[in-house]
Amino acid sequence: MKHTAPRGRMLKRLAAVSAAALAVGLMTAPASSAAQAPADPGTIPGVDEIVSSPNLKQVAHLDKSGPLTGTNTDWAFQGKYAYGGNYNGFYVYDVSKPKEPKVAAQVLCPGSQNDISVTGNLLFLGTDSQRTNDTCVNEASTTAVPGERWEGIKVFDISNPLTPKYVKSVKTDCGSHTQTLVPGKRGDKNVYLYVSSYNLAGSDQPNCALPHDKISVVKVPLHNPAAAAVVATPVVFPDGGFPGSESGSATTGCHDITVYAEKDLAAGACMGDGVLFDIKNRAKPTVITTVRDEVNFAFWHSATFNNSGTKIVFTDELGGGGAATCNEEIGPNRGADAIYDIVTKKGKKKLEFRSYYKIPRYNADTEVCVAHNGSLIPVPGRDIMVQAWYLGGVSVWDFTDSRRPKEIAYWERGPLSLETLTGGGSWSAYWYNGYIYSNDITKGVDVLELKDPRTAIAKLFRADTFNAQTQDNFLRWW
Repeated sequence: MKHTAPRGRMLKRLAAVSAAALAVGLMTAPASSAAQAPADPGTIPGVDEIVSSPNLKQVAHLDKSGPLTGTNTDWAFQGKYAYGGNYNGFYVYDVSKPKEPKVAAQVLCPGSQNDISVTGNLLFLGTDSQRTNDTCVNEASTTAVPGERWEGIKVFDISNPLTPKYVKSVKTDCGSHTQTLVPGKRGDKNVYLYVSSYNLAGSDQPNCALPHDKISVVKVPLHNPAAAAVVATPVVFPDGGFPGSESGSATTGCHDITVYAEKDLAAGACMGDGVLFDIKNRAKPTVITTVRDEVNFAFWHSATFNNSGTKIVFTDELGGGGAATCNEEIGPNRGADAIYDIVTKKGKKKLEFRSYYKIPRYNADTEVCVAHNGSLIPVPGRDIMVQAWYLGGVSVWDFTDSRRPKEIAYWERGPLSLETLTGGGSWSAYWYNGYIYSNDITKGVDVLELKDPRTAIAKLFRADTFNAQTQDNFLRWW
């Protein structure tokens, strides 16, 4: 993630004033301004009804269009463009006017997930389904439609974002469910991709033999991206990882990895295990410590550091993104976020559990709701995150006190059906240059504006590139 600092004396003065206002707001804001969830957590909106706290409002929406009618997935941002993943390819949106976003281009390139990262003139697209070939003209590879069973990473040149050009493919074991951009260290003219993938079938599959206890490291020479290749497949779990239980998934790989390159750290959400990595050697990440939660966690899904790199928020994908988990029956601790502090004991880093956070509103039993992808909101001195919860909507919450997280804003669209269990809602909700962008699985794109004294200073922060799984220290730019 690259940032540009506010420039000029006026902006510096405005930043100081905003910081003072933030401090006053934190000390004096009345309870009503906290915009907590409704007093009655059982009040469920009507079908497609939009509800929100007073401080978080929708300012724009774009429906899906053209050939990209598949599932919307993850985001990456660069300059005035937002790149939105879709199971049929990816969108390029012009967000130079956040309240008037436009579709600038569409790339048809079928493959599940189609997780996206960007850097410079390059875009990386991760495919996690076996395809008949490595081009963008492909089908699902099955016994009925045989092919070479390709899955992995595609590299695109986005020198002109309006006409992305396919450059190279890199095949990886088990494909790429997610992929994390890792900048090289000083003097290293490469970037790296940590490719997370896993085998849930419990049996050997083409391109995905068990035990799959590893990640794939792809090295991409910036001067010659066509030479991108897998350079390592480090085994993360030589002991096999968590063997599984009645309520928790066995570990056969990782679902997602987030890196904090400046601190040479990475956090892995690896099915049955949470992992803290040392990434001093980018091509050879090593495990520092692992943690498990055999009581309340079913599937370690994703991870986010706080800005100081002293905490990790892990999410639990209870129900695999296909179940109603935000209801009274499931309760507040299962299918939640878990906050861990990174502590040092006898010279070694450990992860210590502090608390759970889950949206404090019940969803209907027909709504697929799950803790999903989010990012920090750049507020100096506070740990504030925006997060997608599928049909649970978008939640903004403060975990500055690791033991007492609290929601400060929310926005959601009501059930898609009150008769049938239905998937949909926000897959990824990220803060980018003053606005929250939510990629809705079925509906399209929602742009939200947060107006709250506790986050007002974040409006001044500007990034020129943003990949949520590639964290950077935003305090260096204030």
